[in-house]
Amino acid sequence: MNEKIREKLKTLTTKPGVYVMRDKSGEIIYIGKAKNLKNRVSQYFRSSPKPSKVQAMVDHVDDFDYFIAVSELDALALESNLIHKHQPFYNILLKDGKAFPYIKIDMKEDFPRFEIVRKVKNEPNAKYFGPYFAGIDPREILKTINFAFKIRTCSLKITNTPNAKRECLNYSLGLCPAPCTGKITKEDYAEEIKKVIRFLNGNDAEIEEILLQKMETASNLQNFERAIELREGLKMIAKLKQRVVANLPKDVNKDVFAYHSDGLSGVVTVMVVRGGKILGIANFVQSDAELEENETLFNFISQYYANMLVPNEIIVSHAIDEALLCEYLNKKTKIISNPHGVNFTLLHMAKENAKEYLEKHLEKEKLAYNTGLGALKQLQDKIGLKSLPKRMECYDISHISGTNKVASMVVFIDGRPAKKHYRKFKIKTVEGNNDFESLKEALTRRLQRYVDQNGESFKEKPDLLVIDGGKGQLSSCYEILKSFHLENKIEMISLAKRIEEVFTVENTTPVILKYASAELKLLQRLRDEAHRFAITFHRTLRTKSQTVTELENINGLGKTKIDALLKAFGTTENIKNATVEELCLVKGIHQALAIKIKDYFKTEN
Repeated sequence: MNEKIREKLKTLTTKPGVYVMRDKSGEIIYIGKAKNLKNRVSQYFRSSPKPSKVQAMVDHVDDFDYFIAVSELDALALESNLIHKHQPFYNILLKDGKAFPYIKIDMKEDFPRFEIVRKVKNEPNAKYFGPYFAGIDPREILKTINFAFKIRTCSLKITNTPNAKRECLNYSLGLCPAPCTGKITKEDYAEEIKKVIRFLNGNDAEIEEILLQKMETASNLQNFERAIELREGLKMIAKLKQRVVANLPKDVNKDVFAYHSDGLSGVVTVMVVRGGKILGIANFVQSDAELEENETLFNFISQYYANMLVPNEIIVSHAIDEALLCEYLNKKTKIISNPHGVNFTLLHMAKENAKEYLEKHLEKEKLAYNTGLGALKQLQDKIGLKSLPKRMECYDISHISGTNKVASMVVFIDGRPAKKHYRKFKIKTVEGNNDFESLKEALTRRLQRYVDQNGESFKEKPDLLVIDGGKGQLSSCYEILKSFHLENKIEMISLAKRIEEVFTVENTTPVILKYASAELKLLQRLRDEAHRFAITFHRTLRTKSQTVTELENINGLGKTKIDALLKAFGTTENIKNATVEELCLVKGIHQALAIKIKDYFKTEN
């Protein structure tokens, strides 16, 4: 703790508010709320033992600010807004785009329809069912509903008087009752809506019976395609029935939250129970720097319901401030932190899921480290690099007998492919089959773009350039590096394919990396990716070149019209199979020219 922090702690108020932790660069790394600012902020800087994730955050704190709030509720609202705005590294960050889907119906309409939405709005006439995830697809549910009940699927605005001239195809297929032409009354339609709502609330028996009858009828009429579709609907119903929780009333909706941590990382498991069924289980990895686990869970739940419906009951693994949460959510809901009976069973399931998921996550993280940053550190050590090669680039050449020569530039950052930085080069100055000179041209153009700071990917300086080849290729390419006076800023090695020797600029003797080691596999992945990318570009170029050459044989087709045809159809085969009418839709292609194109390909065949 520095002197600046020590002095600020003395002046802290005991009122509620929000505190903002900053690192040496002034960047916000954590935002928290407090009922008593002085007590809460001081806890972070005491010498008492803290969870590893908290200590990791405190070690980076160089300063803090705070804002006084009228109440703890106001502090919670301010905290939420600031976290959303600044996205601090050590806070829980739930993205709005990850919201789970609901099935919605607007009951104020005369002939309402069901639709899938991801945003829940406060509409008095709207009903929402869900959320659906973890193997339950709301699209399949709606498809099954349409097979079983007479519900419209279109978004047409329907009034009291029929407003369509005739029924659409869905009516003929038995998938719509055609309220648009008055084929069903408002009262009969309302009865169908009630049946669907009963199903979405957990009553499967009615829809299952309807689907079985329709499947038998379709089979007897030898309409086997429809029978198969109905059978798939029955399979979806069976999947839902497997998720029924014994001894749980169908009219109770509840969410279960369980938090498990190893001190450094943690996982919140959310189990959604609707209509007596477990609709899904989702896991969220957390590194929230709260001092207490119950505060971490509280923070998660308050963010989770930002765009979700709050159920009748919330079951939690840790005791939280129930009154504050209900007030913040503006919802009367029962929060249970010491469950019994079926609620205890549900919480136990969620806890076990969180524990197992954290173990798998840590294994995955370890593997990612070993093959990424861990491999980079090993590579730096084994071949004696001056700095950690966080950005690595590799180049490869592809052509056939010197035609359509191209080069690829592949970029790995922290040991992982950074595909948005990949670049392609058409070789312009090299004649014939000369990979050596082609590589030199590609590298020269790349380094010139870096010097000129021209191009988003080229502005970044590579830490390590990997050349595919032996000592000769390395020496030649190193001369190019020196010509730009970058030899002290960028390191360069080469990887020879025969026995995977690594050549460095300083040593005449190659380095032999251990077979199947993480560092050798990293270099191989980089080289192989450069090779794949170059070949893919070459094939694309060759195919386009062959297509253009063939189209140039047609009298009346110039470069502009050929480009327009290729933009519209993509390949020669598609142009060949297009009708005269389709060809005429392309700018510059009139009927006489379209007929000439068709005649050319007929002659070719």
